Amino acid sequence: MEITTPCVVALTWTLKDTLGEELDVLDEPVEFLLGGNDLLPSIETALQGHFAGDKVQLQIEPDQAFGDFNDQLIFLEPRALFPADLQEGLTMEGYALPEGCNPDAPKDALYAVTDIYPEHVVLDGNHPLAGIAIRLQMKIESVREATDEEVNAGTLGTGFFRVQAPHKHAPGNDHLH
Repeated sequence: MEITTPCVVALTWTLKDTLGEELDVLDEPVEFLLGGNDLLPSIETALQGHFAGDKVQLQIEPDQAFGDFNDQLIFLEPRALFPADLQEGLTMEGYALPEGCNPDAPKDALYAVTDIYPEHVVLDGNHPLAGIAIRLQMKIESVREATDEEVNAGTLGTGFFRVQAPHKHAPGNDHLH
C-alpha cells in the first residue's frame, strides 16, 4: 500500500544531530497516524508516496521541527520555592510551578529543571531539541489504512513524539520521540 494521508505507518529510525551524534533510536516498529498529530509535518511530507520496506532520509531544520532556542523561556527561580528532593532533569508543567515563581513564565509550557544551585533553580521551557537541525533515517516497516476511530482521534495514542505541552510563546513544535 502506498503511503497517503490518512494511513498508519510503522517506523523504525535513527535520529542524529548534524554532527552525527545519535539522539534517538527506535529499533522496534512503532505505528504513527499520518494526517494526525503523531509526526512532524516535514516527516509526513517525506513519507508520502513511499511503501513498506522503503528507507527515507531527511534533514530537518529547527524551524521545521522543534523551533529555535528561545532564551525568554529560561527562568531563574528561588531554590526555596521547590522541594528539597528536587532533581535535575525533572519536568513540570507551567501551571504547576510553585507559587512565587516568575508570573511571566508561560503556564502552557513544560519546564525542565536544568541546574540546581544553593540559591536558585534554572527552569528551561524550550524543547530539548530546540535550535538543533536533525537528521532522520527511517525505515517504513508497514503501512495500513487508518480506521475511522484513529482518524477521528487524530493520534494512535502511543505517546511517542509528544513530550511537552504546546506553548504559544516559542516557535516550533511540541514533539519528540
